[in-house]
Amino acid sequence: MANLINLENVSQSYGLKTLLDGVSLGVQTGDRIGVVGLNGGGKTTLLEILAGIIEPDSGRVSHNRGLDMAVVTQRAELDPEATVADVVLAPLGVATFEWASNARVREVLGGLGVAELGLETPVGSLSGGERRRVSLAAALVRDLDLVLLDEPTNHLDVEGVQWLADHLLARRIAVVVVTHDRWFLDTVANHTWEVHDGTVDVYEGGYNDWTFARAERARQADAAEQRRRNLARKELAWLRRGAPARTSKPRYRIEAAEALIADVPAPRDTVELTAFSRRRLGKRVIDLEDARVETPDGRTLVDDLTWRLGPGERIGLVGVNGSGKTTLLRVLAGAYPPAAGKRVEGQTVRLGWLRQELDDLDGDRRLIDAVEDVATYVQLGKKELSASQLAERLGFSAKRQRTFIRDLSGGERRRLQLTRVLMAEPNVLLLDEPTNDLDIDTLQELEDLLDGWAGTLVVVSHDRYLIERIADSTWALFGDGKLTNLPGGIDQYLAARRAAGAGTNGPVDLSGAGGAGGAGGAAQQEEQEKPAPKLSGKEYHELSKKLGRLEREMTKHSTRIEELEAEMARVAQDPESPDTARLTELDGELRAVREKHSEAETEWLATAEEMES
Repeated sequence: MANLINLENVSQSYGLKTLLDGVSLGVQTGDRIGVVGLNGGGKTTLLEILAGIIEPDSGRVSHNRGLDMAVVTQRAELDPEATVADVVLAPLGVATFEWASNARVREVLGGLGVAELGLETPVGSLSGGERRRVSLAAALVRDLDLVLLDEPTNHLDVEGVQWLADHLLARRIAVVVVTHDRWFLDTVANHTWEVHDGTVDVYEGGYNDWTFARAERARQADAAEQRRRNLARKELAWLRRGAPARTSKPRYRIEAAEALIADVPAPRDTVELTAFSRRRLGKRVIDLEDARVETPDGRTLVDDLTWRLGPGERIGLVGVNGSGKTTLLRVLAGAYPPAAGKRVEGQTVRLGWLRQELDDLDGDRRLIDAVEDVATYVQLGKKELSASQLAERLGFSAKRQRTFIRDLSGGERRRLQLTRVLMAEPNVLLLDEPTNDLDIDTLQELEDLLDGWAGTLVVVSHDRYLIERIADSTWALFGDGKLTNLPGGIDQYLAARRAAGAGTNGPVDLSGAGGAGGAGGAAQQEEQEKPAPKLSGKEYHELSKKLGRLEREMTKHSTRIEELEAEMARVAQDPESPDTARLTELDGELRAVREKHSEAETEWLATAEEMES
């Protein structure tokens, strides 16, 4: 196992804040390292020092000779005059019209949705998220020893995150990735680096193993760490109650951790919260009746939709980018009228809406003042918190609460916006991509707050872990004009997209799950009561991986068939004399490839039927 990068006694400071203090680390071939820690703790700085983008204040960084490395950071800048093809294909020496013959390029451009942007599109006309996807594609099409990624999942939908995880696992390259996406971290990483207080702690395994280690550390801590210990115990209990956890810890450590959580109750008492929510909200929350939701340019997103949100419901809403999730959330909030039908809101509804756009607040005011403008105290479940206590739980220290709003980073403004939404004590909460710019500790605090919150919740997120953690049911927009209930959750959503050959954002026909379009409250309840798939989570995941492998095989065979047919046509049209021996050889290979394609297609159909049974 070769050593790719070494850090020896590296230190780095910004102003009076020390981010790294005498850190020594190494990256070896085969390492897939997830880097976690608080916002502003030094994760991106560590990545840029590894990449050689910045020089440390002291210490030594050495790279293996001949190391082929790609870096995708949040501040990567692209030439606005360059086209997508210039950025992705030109460095490979691949012409725009030749890219489809390169299997890796074809897979990357399709998996990240870059081909849909148009290869001749100028980079300057793309959104920030689209530019990030182009940068990521430009890195992944190359033959690499190591790839360094900073928040690569931020602008990917659920399918894109799944594809990226599968792609990195299939490639024999080392990976160092800064991420707050816990599902992605747990799936990809075989080591975790936690950056905090100038040091980097190294753990074996992904998010699950890191959670075990933190729980054990918290168990041994003193009384001042009581709140952190309780939070770690609760998170660990939830992990162990779910599908079999991926962990490489020795059995004796697992048994010690399970003894620690033996008396930990379920994350939330759904029955109690729902009953309390009914008392607060009554029978009617928000109803959409015979609604048609359109984009401003007239494109229909959902048609003939009757959807009744009940008291205490916790709904996760998923779909590809552009399918209309945010627009549907705006309709629920009453900020965007349906093109047809009507929206009816219960009299007792107090709506809290976390939008993707940041609030326009006076930069000359202090953070705590902006929170106390909403309320001084808030009741969340059975707990009453002051504005300062809630702000502290969401990552603002007492000292930071005195900061002027103009001095806050984008991530801190996002957390401030979330704090203000919760301080309003809503009983209906609409969250649009709440994980953007939140670190893992803040996400855990948010989930802990929502565990005891009694109300109706609709969350739009590409964070698979968050959806599975806080939502009790999952709904999807597939582009077919319907809102579809998914008893099997995110796994069923991904399987449906694959089964439909979803290389584009086109409509999907999902067998076995009903849409809410045209159905009343009784129909919705009937859909929710449908039994979950008989397959276990692990079996479903393995079959999903098998489907992906078979799809890649069929694509490879189809490409080869086209190449052979073109070669046969060229040989047959030789103006001098056709090479019959060559034609016979090509014909034999063509029949063999077609047979392999047919076998893969048959196996794919059988696997898809097994998943739907």
